[in-house]
Amino acid sequence: MKIKTILLVEDNFQDELLTLRALRKVNLANQVDVVRDGQQALDYLFRQGEFAERKGPELPTVVLLDLNLPRIGGLEVLDRLRADPRTAFLPVVILTSSDEERDRLRSYENGANSFVRKPLDFTEFAETVARLGVYWLATNEAPGG
Repeated sequence: MKIKTILLVEDNFQDELLTLRALRKVNLANQVDVVRDGQQALDYLFRQGEFAERKGPELPTVVLLDLNLPRIGGLEVLDRLRADPRTAFLPVVILTSSDEERDRLRSYENGANSFVRKPLDFTEFAETVARLGVYWLATNEAPGG
């Protein structure tokens, strides 16, 4: 059976904890890796910098990507992923607190597979993340999957 890995790109520690708790509750991913800025996300995905010796699957099953990140923003990360043939079809879900229409449009223009606004309510947040996990890890069939 293929290892199911989620890459969570999140700089807010509280949102990270809530996301991890919700994903553990539905018990779908064998592994959730967390990076806290856009540069770390690119380094992780392309196995460079501090992640040059990273073990595990070549790519995660899905990336949960925040937009407002230090160093390199989420939209630029997404743009770079779509420009590289190794990650062009990697499922990327924008998981953000932004409710700006321009962020939603730019996310889809840059190749996001989904745009999800983080609910403010804890229970709703946990349910949203759990539904994302079920869909992307158990229901969706990725190319070459």
